[in-house]
Amino acid sequence: MLQRRLGLLQAVSLNMSMMVGIGPFITIPALLDTMLGPQAMLGWILGGLVAVCDGMVWSELAAAFPGSGGTYHFYHAVFGENRAGRLLKFLFVWQFLFSGPLEVATGAIGVAQYLGHFFPVLDRPAWSWGALVHREGGQVIWGQVAAIGILGAIAALAHRRIAAAGRLMVVLWAGMLLSVVWVMFAGLSHFDAARAFDFPEWAWRVDGRWGIQLGAALGIAMYDFLGYYQVCYLGDEVSDPARTLPRSILISTLAISVIYLVMNIGIVGVVPWREAVESRRVVSDLIERTQGSHAASVVTGLIVWTAVASTFAAVLGYSRIPYASARAGHFFRYFAATHPVGDFPHRSLWLVAGLAMLACLADLQTVILALLTARIPIQFLGQIATVAYCRWRRPDVKLPFRMWLYPLPAVVALAGWLYVFAASTPRVALYGLGSVVLGVAAFLVRDAWIARAGSTGATDPGGSLASGTPGE
Repeated sequence: MLQRRLGLLQAVSLNMSMMVGIGPFITIPALLDTMLGPQAMLGWILGGLVAVCDGMVWSELAAAFPGSGGTYHFYHAVFGENRAGRLLKFLFVWQFLFSGPLEVATGAIGVAQYLGHFFPVLDRPAWSWGALVHREGGQVIWGQVAAIGILGAIAALAHRRIAAAGRLMVVLWAGMLLSVVWVMFAGLSHFDAARAFDFPEWAWRVDGRWGIQLGAALGIAMYDFLGYYQVCYLGDEVSDPARTLPRSILISTLAISVIYLVMNIGIVGVVPWREAVESRRVVSDLIERTQGSHAASVVTGLIVWTAVASTFAAVLGYSRIPYASARAGHFFRYFAATHPVGDFPHRSLWLVAGLAMLACLADLQTVILALLTARIPIQFLGQIATVAYCRWRRPDVKLPFRMWLYPLPAVVALAGWLYVFAASTPRVALYGLGSVVLGVAAFLVRDAWIARAGSTGATDPGGSLASGTPGE
């Protein structure tokens, strides 16, 4: 039986650690590159607005339906076992198996990238295996190999009781706060407005191309904001969830929005954006310029600490999704088990960690773009539709938290996610749509197989995909 041991402090630390992680430290150059200038910071501002509005969507659903699995649990609670409910739950788990481990892997890859400050060998090629990975020359660098080991160590840290994991999360969160405060102080104390607002002549030439570039900047910003809802995946382990979950989501989102804006403006106020675009470790460059090489090494260590905290939060939260699905009978029953001593889903945890280890061999930028487009249709748009459905068709549902100014936040979140998807490159958008189409096809095949098996009295050789009874 899962235990409700996570309070508001642990919930906020989990969300914020997941949000900050390695994202802003490795994506600032990519963000500036989308619009070729500091005007790309507009993407951060829009991202904060979309995250706050979408956070209210999560808050309303989480307060009404607290439980392990996050989105999966919401769909199960609202739609039950009718065909639409089964389809949504199946598609969520389907896309998660493709997008969730990719997100976990970005943290581990980021850890290895900043460790390259201390161990330059991590930036060197390990081997080449052609077009199986999307790197120049098909090369795998030693940093990607190291990321696999890093993920194994983080999974071992998460392999413990939730109370102990919660305490460890607060310690990691403290290191994250120290690193971002240090970076903000360094940037603001050496801030040069002329450098920060050195806009190119085309910066505000608003046209169709500018709109696509802004959408790309928003997409990168939303990747960095991902995680404001992380504690929702552990809903069965949160104390007083109707109050704790909405508060933790809104506190985390508002706090990180301010931190991101201040930190990134501070960075471009010290490191000229034309140089930042080419940097692999822009924050280390910032500290080295302002405080010397020794301070740069210390901050790089703190960034590694922050990335470890984020990856730990991801492994901890995402491990509950296959577990919740297996308990409800929509995934292999083997993963419904909890540790006989620690009462945590140990098998599901290592499933997520193992898939993420494989994802470490993929290209980081491709991973970031692909995981967003795979997640938007089923998770983010689906949840917005679910809130509207509850408001219109389910008056029996009690809503301990109601989003402010409804439906405006839901509309803003909807527009933001659609904008990100529309601005994606054709290849990335096709990946997102293709995953949905394949998921629907897999669901229809699975549903037909279950119906046929039920009519003939056959059993499910895969571990009871259809049964609603959890077990070993």
